[in-house]
Amino acid sequence: MTMQEPPQPRTARQPAAESPSETDDPALVVDGLVKRFGSGETAVTAVDDVSFSVDRGSVVGLLGPNGAGKTTTIKSILGMVLPDSGSVRVQGVDIYEHPRQAYRHVDAMLEGARNDYWRLTVRENLRYFATISGVVPDSVADRHERLLDQLDLAEKADEPVRSLSRGMKQKVSLASVLATDASVVFLDEPTLGLDVESSLTLRRELRRIVAERDLTVLLSSHDMDVIEDVCDRVIIMNDGRVIADDSVEQLLRQPEASRFRVTSPDIDAALRREITERFDVVEAAVTDDTTRIDVDTDSAGFYDLVALLRADGVTLESVRTPDPDLEDVFLGLTNGGGEKSDERRERTR
Repeated sequence: MTMQEPPQPRTARQPAAESPSETDDPALVVDGLVKRFGSGETAVTAVDDVSFSVDRGSVVGLLGPNGAGKTTTIKSILGMVLPDSGSVRVQGVDIYEHPRQAYRHVDAMLEGARNDYWRLTVRENLRYFATISGVVPDSVADRHERLLDQLDLAEKADEPVRSLSRGMKQKVSLASVLATDASVVFLDEPTLGLDVESSLTLRRELRRIVAERDLTVLLSSHDMDVIEDVCDRVIIMNDGRVIADDSVEQLLRQPEASRFRVTSPDIDAALRREITERFDVVEAAVTDDTTRIDVDTDSAGFYDLVALLRADGVTLESVRTPDPDLEDVFLGLTNGGGEKSDERRERTR
């Protein structure tokens, strides 16, 4: 039988006899990474002096708008792109000087790549990728069975991957990565194509698997809920550079403009338009008998808003300061808040 075209290689990973170095060094260290495409005036700097580290056993989220340099950074770390300068160490090993030794610790699940063999069954994929990583599959059979249970794949274990739904294929890709002995794992949009229930299951089980095996994970996703639920820390990139690197908790404490939420039945369409023209309206919701408007502003701006409402004879039901979420912080840091506010303004007119 003719086999399908093979999936895109996850990494340049090769089996080796050595065990990971037992040191206190971070599992991943990226130092001064630079990658330019083209030359002369048309050259584009996709990655501009990017540096960060990831401690062993931690899950770090990598965020950024399209074109921020996330994919090029990940591909540079995985050896799929050769950077112009900088260094990367995995488990203390320089990947450019000793790639075979470094990549034996690494595996990855890449968005847009065929990460599995679709003609093989789910269980066969797990065994296959364990084998090519240098692991005897029978020695990790118990791990594979646990993965099948944890990711709700047990009932599909003996079915070919090509017969599964998109969401199930996504879970098989994740299981195939976790089926190996890799200690540093890269996950690009792991919940893409999953329904809400499956996404929640994956987040919960991923945290459990990370804790059980002391895995180190660099996770890229546009789903802020996934980042908040799974990650210990978040790195945000924009225009090829790292612009924020902190825990979710600390990022949510960014000294950005305060948000004020006013609710009243007296705010009509004309007043809503005036508010959106004069203030940064983040969100507005209109029900049958009341209107709620969220505004990003400082205290002086809030007094101006109250003065406008009072001049229009508005009686306020409530005023509060809701906490920003990670999406708000992300958009503010990447200068994306204005575009989103414009979209929201259109919906409130």
